[in-house]
Amino acid sequence: MNTAKQITVLLAEDHVVVREGLSSLLNVDGNFRILGEARTGRQAVEMAHVLRPEVVLMDIAMPVLNGLEATKQILATDPAAKVLILSAYSDDEYVARATAAGAIGFLEKQTSSEVLVKAIREVAKGIPFFSPAIVKRRRKNQNKIRSRSGQPKTDNALLTSRELEVLQLVAEGSANRQIAMELGISIKTVEKHRQNLMDKLSIHDTAGLTRFAIATGVIENSVRLTIV
Repeated sequence: MNTAKQITVLLAEDHVVVREGLSSLLNVDGNFRILGEARTGRQAVEMAHVLRPEVVLMDIAMPVLNGLEATKQILATDPAAKVLILSAYSDDEYVARATAAGAIGFLEKQTSSEVLVKAIREVAKGIPFFSPAIVKRRRKNQNKIRSRSGQPKTDNALLTSRELEVLQLVAEGSANRQIAMELGISIKTVEKHRQNLMDKLSIHDTAGLTRFAIATGVIENSVRLTIV
């Protein structure tokens, strides 16, 4: 093992079993050095800022702050970072949104260990890397990107980064006081952001905001099973 050539990696994955499996795989390979393991999107942003890894291996469905928004925030503070998405959700809409957020690669979670290792190496060099299945599908459907619901994708680009953070926390069931504590802002500011969300999206209740968050991939479909 030549530690001088090791690629530094930050793992951002909320499932312990998956995170431990990835860590073991990369440690056994010997060409990678795990700098840290983040359990939430917020942790990923904070750890990336401090640790400055060459590659961030990022899940999309992360609590508190989803992987797409975390990717944007990481790259805003460290443009040299390379984010490689590893997700169970790999339809064209997610891939398009991930690349728009700044991710340089995208892998499906069922990807083989050999492909994962190759992807990290390529991404560390600044070379984009996508799962073979994604590459094939994107070539075939370049002009047919649609949302998970089968409808033309809903554009949430009109929302600010802070509004997206508030949206995710609202959809995850957090009360205003909890959101204020998590984001380090006042309850009045949280209320203002919630109102802005409703005004911009023409949505007037929490259930509607949650449906929007699910439809646009801000949170997983399984997070709020009580929403019809």
